[in-house]
Amino acid sequence: MELNPVTSLEWLDWDIISRLGVAAILGLVLGLDREWRGHAAGMRTHGLICVSAAAMVVSIMALYHQLDGPRMDPLRLFEAAGAFIGIIGAGLIVFSKGQLHNLTTAAHLWLATMVGIACGAAQWPLVAILTVISLTCSPEM
Repeated sequence: MELNPVTSLEWLDWDIISRLGVAAILGLVLGLDREWRGHAAGMRTHGLICVSAAAMVVSIMALYHQLDGPRMDPLRLFEAAGAFIGIIGAGLIVFSKGQLHNLTTAAHLWLATMVGIACGAAQWPLVAILTVISLTCSPEM
C-alpha cells in the first residue's frame, strides 16, 4: 500500500473547512446548555466530539474516492461512531443511591455525534433540524 503524497495547504478547500468549522461551532453551542448546568460533559467535550465525527466523515469520503470505492464500506463509520460514543456515554452514566445520573448528557453527546456526522456529509437540512431539536429539548437554555 502506498502512502498518500504530501498535501499542500492550498488543497484544503473551503468546503472541508466549512464542514469542520460548522461542526465545531455547533458542538460548542450544544454543549453550552450542559456547561451552564454544571454537567460532566460541557462545551469542550461536545465540540470535540462533534468536530471529530465530522472529520471522520470527511476522511472516510476522501478515502472512499481515493481507493476506488467498492474496495471499502463507508457505512462502517456509523459502527465506529456508535462504539466510540457508546464507550464515552457508558463512562458518563452513573447509578448511585437508586438514581441514574448523566443519562441525558450521554444522549446529548450521541446527538452531538450525529450533528457532526451530518456536518461532515454536508447534509445541512439535517444539521439544522437536529440542532433545533437539541436546543428546544433543553428547557433552561
